[in-house]
Amino acid sequence: MNRLANKTATITSTSSAIGSAPAHDLVDLLANFLNKIGILREDLDCHLVRAAMVVIFFFFGYQKWFAYEIDRLIPYISNGPLIFWLYPALGMRGATLFLGLSEWTFGTLLFLGFWNKKLGILGALGSTATFISTVTIIPFMPDGWDAAAGGFPAMTGNVPFLMKDVVLLAVSIYLLSQDIRRELPAARAMGLGPLLANVPPR
Repeated sequence: MNRLANKTATITSTSSAIGSAPAHDLVDLLANFLNKIGILREDLDCHLVRAAMVVIFFFFGYQKWFAYEIDRLIPYISNGPLIFWLYPALGMRGATLFLGLSEWTFGTLLFLGFWNKKLGILGALGSTATFISTVTIIPFMPDGWDAAAGGFPAMTGNVPFLMKDVVLLAVSIYLLSQDIRRELPAARAMGLGPLLANVPPR
């Protein structure tokens, strides 16, 4: 009985090994292909994320220049603990234009960050501040959790739209850290080594 069980186990193990070999070869083939077309190139992920943020800032900034966006932003600006002051200071139209100009400025700085990491750092700082301002609206947004579904965490109303900014905030912090780490070697070369001694290199 034990011999039969051992023989069965051996056959099963052999079959598994034979079956896994083609799968392993396929993974190697795919990895080699991705490497040849540049998908696995260093910094490609950072470049893709940066490009995506530039596109996002362009489109969101563009819509701020039109009247239809003024009404749509009222619940967000009014309930934003960090941006509510825009209405008393600039008015409804001015607040909307200010946001659009800010988004285009940060998007432009992020775009220039492809070549100049100092400008990229400024853009990432502005992007981080932008999404901190929007994420902090979530707890203060009226009727943001569906009472019929038991309230939190059942999102409703304007909260689902804001929830995406949690990811965009993380992306902004990622770009900020990447640009700072890429700028450090240049700063050290300029004789700023002692000031950066406690900052780990990339």
